[in-house]
Amino acid sequence: MRHNKKKGMKLGTDASHTKAIKRGLVRALFENDRIKTIDVRAKAIRADVDHVITWAKKGDIASRRLAIATVGDKDIVREVFEKAAQGMWADRNGGYTRIMKLGPRKGDGAEIVIMELVTEPVKAKAKKAAKKAAPKAAVTKVEEPKADEAEAEVVEEAPVEEATEESAE
Repeated sequence: MRHNKKKGMKLGTDASHTKAIKRGLVRALFENDRIKTIDVRAKAIRADVDHVITWAKKGDIASRRLAIATVGDKDIVREVFEKAAQGMWADRNGGYTRIMKLGPRKGDGAEIVIMELVTEPVKAKAKKAAKKAAPKAAVTKVEEPKADEAEAEVVEEAPVEEATEESAE
């Protein structure tokens, strides 16, 4: 029945060490905007990073105190709150991080990833009705050239050929 089950990943250590690892990785991510770590650790801190950015978008003092407790550094929290106040993530409702896989580590085969903060604006998805209407509008009939236009092209080419023959003589 596991009544005492704790949420989150242990990361192979005891609770205090897991908390320290997560705090250090979150701090490094906010300082550098990109970190290289193993897949399990990146997935473990993804929720903490999203919480801090959501608190920064809220911007009140209680949110700032929660963020300081999570990150552990007032200066980094101040920078994150300033970025959020400038509207860096204003159009985004979550998904503030991106995880890109690099492959297994040579020594132990652990999956190495690059985790970064997403700074690009959100692109709106095209509506399905617009997609269906676009191919129909793109199909048009190709008109065949009239007989008069075809004769005019032939007449224009004939004097050019005569001129080249005269210059060759």
